[in-house]
Amino acid sequence: MFQAFKEWFWLERFWLPPTIKWSDLEDHDGLVFVKPSHLYMTAPYAFLLLIIRYFFEKFIATPVAKAFGIQKPVRKIIPNTILENFFKNSSRPLQTDIYGLAKKCNLTERQVERWFRRRRNQERPCRLKKFQEVCWRFAFYLLLTIAGVVFLYDKPWAYDFWEVWSGYPRQPLLPSQYWYYMLEMSFYWSLTFSLGSDTKRKDFLANVVHHLAALSLMSFSWCANYIRSGTLVMIVHDVADIWLESAKIFSYAGWKKTCNALFLIFTVVFFITRFIIFPLWILHCTLIMPLHYLEPFFSYIFLNLQLLILQGLHFYWGYLILKMIKRNILQKNFKDVRSDEEEEEEEEEEEEGKEEATKGKERNCLKNGLGTNKHLIPNGQHGR
Repeated sequence: MFQAFKEWFWLERFWLPPTIKWSDLEDHDGLVFVKPSHLYMTAPYAFLLLIIRYFFEKFIATPVAKAFGIQKPVRKIIPNTILENFFKNSSRPLQTDIYGLAKKCNLTERQVERWFRRRRNQERPCRLKKFQEVCWRFAFYLLLTIAGVVFLYDKPWAYDFWEVWSGYPRQPLLPSQYWYYMLEMSFYWSLTFSLGSDTKRKDFLANVVHHLAALSLMSFSWCANYIRSGTLVMIVHDVADIWLESAKIFSYAGWKKTCNALFLIFTVVFFITRFIIFPLWILHCTLIMPLHYLEPFFSYIFLNLQLLILQGLHFYWGYLILKMIKRNILQKNFKDVRSDEEEEEEEEEEEEGKEEATKGKERNCLKNGLGTNKHLIPNGQHGR
């Protein structure tokens, strides 16, 4: 049964233009052609990248974070069995629950609220972890962009899109194309594998869809030998991402003006690449130009369907970017709109800081023998 499915799945009519057979893409005369089996290597390469990422975050990203003054916070709370058992079921108790828990634990309601706030913060990733993640993504997007430029600068199809379809599908595989695809696909596999441990953001589901769509698109373009158009799609997307990750690096470091400037650069690059170059040039290259050479066939339709889905995701992220600019940049207060938890954590940490400051003032007042109404407290009755 499996063999029958395999034979059906790899039928030439699903992958290749009419009259073209898989035998036409066998290696000959020193020319190497793409093979689906090449993609098996992306899995071990992805795990290798996860190992490299671990050491990168430990020995490069962490020292850089310390240089920016980003430290791992110490989030200690007083152990409380009753509150801990309640927290396992609900991390946000209602006001009636707080009242009952305060009675059980012999605490004030304010102390119970503070305990739950600090306990929630223990479950959230700290700023250092977020900084390590964006440092890794920035470094690899930069590597991919440089690799893309190096691999494509002397290729004729990077300047003349008609060359993308010259001789298709009998186009041999170049070593630069192989390694560009391996790097890109392995990186997205590694991002997919680490989604469960990375910082959860508002667009988590969109990220899952994006990673799987990107992997599906690259895998399909590989198997159907759309390598030339595939490399163009990859470089167009990678060139903008480095600006976003660099903006977030400086956001976590507290360099708001630098962050805002980099984010505005990212916005310009994003809208140029995603809403001008990609639809007007790349989609035109994959959707319109092939019709001058070939009749529409299944893989041509499926390839462009995936590219259109990708363009739909561009509209979603474009909406988030415009929302971010309206909400934060214009107010000179950049935050990643994809992270509700991050904003909430900052607000709670700020509130805790205000509480600590208030306590410090009260202690100073008590130490100096002054109450809130600035009258002397008689007979040293500071504890009442």
